[in-house]
Amino acid sequence: MSEEHRAGASPAEDEVIEEVASSKKKKNNLLEILPSLLKFVAIGLAAFVVVVCVSVITYNVLNGNNSKGQTLIPENSPYVGTKPQYSYSTIVGVVRCNTQDATPYSVVVDVAIGYTLNDSQAQTEFIARQFELRDFIRNYFSTKYAKDLTPDKEPQLKQELMELLNVRILDTAKAKNITFNQLSVMEM
Repeated sequence: MSEEHRAGASPAEDEVIEEVASSKKKKNNLLEILPSLLKFVAIGLAAFVVVVCVSVITYNVLNGNNSKGQTLIPENSPYVGTKPQYSYSTIVGVVRCNTQDATPYSVVVDVAIGYTLNDSQAQTEFIARQFELRDFIRNYFSTKYAKDLTPDKEPQLKQELMELLNVRILDTAKAKNITFNQLSVMEM
């Protein structure tokens, strides 16, 4: 009877019947693929969990109870750079001045200027410009406030002083490092 029904059915009804049949096939195909898809997802998650666990265990074994961790390069390695050595000129000596504060502070500074090791030309220039260097350093510290001369700001002071010396005072010699043998800031 279904054949008779089909024979008498319109083409639109035939299309609807075919669509229903194909949608059932698609649903069946999806239901067949779903278990294997879930199996691969479960395997991937299990592999991820194993990798994370192994990584955490390895990290803890390597570091032990040491919270500091491992150093990448040992300190005695030949690949660790060494600080360059400099010759130092203390020709400037001790310089005294006052700060620019409303209530001035007294500054006492003893500067040593580092230059390329065994550079006799630089040593000669430092001796020749001794008074200019002394005056420049006195003026430099006179323009500062006491809050700018704290120990935590010393690296910036040294860097700025070195750059200014190289640009404004020194001609052929170049300051490579600045050290303060003394830097005292006292309220007056």
